[in-house]
Amino acid sequence: MRKRIILKKTAVPVILIALILSAVGCTNNSRAEDNDIVIENSELKLILSSNGTAKSLIHKPTQQECLLRGANLPVFSIRQERPYDNEHQLAYPAISKEFSSDTIYQVDDQLVVGFELIDYQAYIDLKITDHYIGFALEKLEYHMDDIGIKRKTEIDEFTLLQIPLKERSNFGEWLNVMWDENVAVNLLAANPTTKIESKTRDGCKVVRAGGVAEVQIEGIEAVLIATETAALLDRIDRVERDYGLPLGVESRRCKEYKNSYYELRNVTTQNIDEHISFAKQGGFKQMVIYYTDFAASMGHFPWKFQYPGGMKDLQEIVKKIEDAGMIAGLHLHYNKAGINDSYVTPIPDSRLNVRNVFTLSKNVNRSDTVITVEENPDGTTLEDGRRYLKIGNELVSYKGYTTSPPYQFTGCQRGALHTSPNNLDAGYMLGILDVDTWPVFVRFNQRTGIQEEVAERLANIYDQAGFKFIYFDGAEDVPPPYWYNVSKAQLDVYKAFKNKPLFSEGACKSHFSWHILTRGNAFDIFRPEVIKEATRIHPVAEARLVSNDFTGIDFGWVGYVAPDKSTIGIQPDMLEYITSRAAGWNSIISLIGNLDQLKAHPRTGDNLEVIRRWEEVR
Repeated sequence: MRKRIILKKTAVPVILIALILSAVGCTNNSRAEDNDIVIENSELKLILSSNGTAKSLIHKPTQQECLLRGANLPVFSIRQERPYDNEHQLAYPAISKEFSSDTIYQVDDQLVVGFELIDYQAYIDLKITDHYIGFALEKLEYHMDDIGIKRKTEIDEFTLLQIPLKERSNFGEWLNVMWDENVAVNLLAANPTTKIESKTRDGCKVVRAGGVAEVQIEGIEAVLIATETAALLDRIDRVERDYGLPLGVESRRCKEYKNSYYELRNVTTQNIDEHISFAKQGGFKQMVIYYTDFAASMGHFPWKFQYPGGMKDLQEIVKKIEDAGMIAGLHLHYNKAGINDSYVTPIPDSRLNVRNVFTLSKNVNRSDTVITVEENPDGTTLEDGRRYLKIGNELVSYKGYTTSPPYQFTGCQRGALHTSPNNLDAGYMLGILDVDTWPVFVRFNQRTGIQEEVAERLANIYDQAGFKFIYFDGAEDVPPPYWYNVSKAQLDVYKAFKNKPLFSEGACKSHFSWHILTRGNAFDIFRPEVIKEATRIHPVAEARLVSNDFTGIDFGWVGYVAPDKSTIGIQPDMLEYITSRAAGWNSIISLIGNLDQLKAHPRTGDNLEVIRRWEEVR
């Protein structure tokens, strides 16, 4: 409700009146003129000028203006990597060119947008609800004029909505939300193909939703929320349900969300009872199994010899965890294949990702150790374990290359990783196998169906065994565009599960991952001698950052190390520091459970008691 202002019959300076009006949102900027577009629900009023800029965004209950006035940014725009129209490419240089919206009008629940210089019209559907306002690009139409001969030009990127949000005390970059204790404004992707980004300007944060031709342009969707901060998660929950997204809000609100976990190492049916005993001493209510304990490789997941019963053995372990009153989770890799997996050897799958594609300039026979190509390989990786050429069904390792003609890969070993050498003709295309930085995995080409294939295999293991938690490890191991492929690979796996995880973590996140990854990831293990300082520098800093996204993190992984000649080992004061900071940030810890270290440490009982007490506090 708009606040009433009562002015006494005394002389009040005009400037003072203006300041009072501005404070309550009663400025000319927040008033719609006859030709403005007004889009509103019970909580927000968005005013767009007919010439394509955003004039105002009012949070109606408090009458707060949420936009920075005078920014003069286009709400919608089209970008081309260079001007493609015949006349434009003569007038402008061959660099990225943005065409701003310059006209907007509304027909029922649809905006029709025109752009400067370019003959496109955008048709944007509006979805107006009490909880949010949705924007969806239905189509782009090209209208050619009668001057000259023209063709429909390409579009490389489209801006679906761009607004300059006035600075508040907090900005969550992951969720793309500006908020303080009273009001939150959130521009949220409503499907995984919508690109969300932000940039800082003086006094504001410019938030943007758009589409990229490489992924998708027509059909992108975003929602705008302006609400009381305490109601933000309720509004996002409604978006998730209306658009069929993973239920990130529900996951963050489940009672099990605050459970720290004991991560098993080398677990079998023979030693699970010992692990459970230690986990109970630490007050853990969750145990996580690393897939490397039961699977010999990532990709096809063949059973290790320690699991002679295969799925039956895994089910027995999960059941024992559940019978002990704990939740069983699965720590997995999912977007790449182990170099020992049948996706890689003896016949490498055509859907493995390659980088830096080259063209053979000379015929190659199966005994050649020099491979000559047309393109300069300068900058191609020379890291150990990552120097592989994929040439059809053959992998070739190389020692080096030349960077002046003739361009050659030298010191080649044919038939690497137990593949078979080939004879190949000039003109054949080859690429650098996309080996990760460990380097023990090969990344998948996310434009093919291999990720969905592996997702189905993983879901079969997850559902049959009865897991309820997922850790998406190695989430960074996807090819660009990262904003899309990071969450795309996670979503493929998530959708394959019949029984959706209660919550999950991951090693890398993009905007859409907020719905899938319901907690920030754990850091890799720190040595006991530096673990306090490392916790302060890394997890505490991350927790402060991620809390702006209404999310906690994992203050692990804590590697459990017994004292020996090389280390003091993990001590109670270290665990006190970590667990207290985690509780302060509404976050969990995770402990790596190595039985030999737990048994060898003389203070294991004291250490686990510290964790148990803080678990009760949380």
